[in-house]
Amino acid sequence: MNTPRVGQGFDIHPFSDDPSRRLVLAGVALPGPGLVGHSDADVVAHAVADALLGAAGKGDIGTLFPDSDPQLSGVDSMDLLARIVADVSSQFSIGNVDATIVTEAPKIAPYREAMCARLSEVLGAPASVKAKRAEGMGALGRREGVACFAVALVVHR
Repeated sequence: MNTPRVGQGFDIHPFSDDPSRRLVLAGVALPGPGLVGHSDADVVAHAVADALLGAAGKGDIGTLFPDSDPQLSGVDSMDLLARIVADVSSQFSIGNVDATIVTEAPKIAPYREAMCARLSEVLGAPASVKAKRAEGMGALGRREGVACFAVALVVHR
């Protein structure tokens, strides 16, 4: 029963035209325009949540926390992630999570350590974050939004 399980997650959101909308990635506020979304649109938290849920065989974040729920409007995605961690942890130990943010701007390097620390705090497990550019290709390359890929390893208790 101690077989490791792996899950993958992905999320993408466009940048918002609303100047009051904050940009939040992995629970860390960054300079620049925020992302469009029902919650705070934290693509890292969403991708990590889906990776954990996938590894545990528990569906996806949109099923558990639908964007049609008015109570979730503007919710802190790290709070949603913490709820998912509590649920997953009832059956599984979280081994680690690895996330890759895809964006042309803002630069992620100055915030990477804070993102890793915040994710690790919520996960109770090691987390790594890295960033890649889309090299000018497609919507992400045209600076229209931010995407994140995540992988999670869990082991059944």
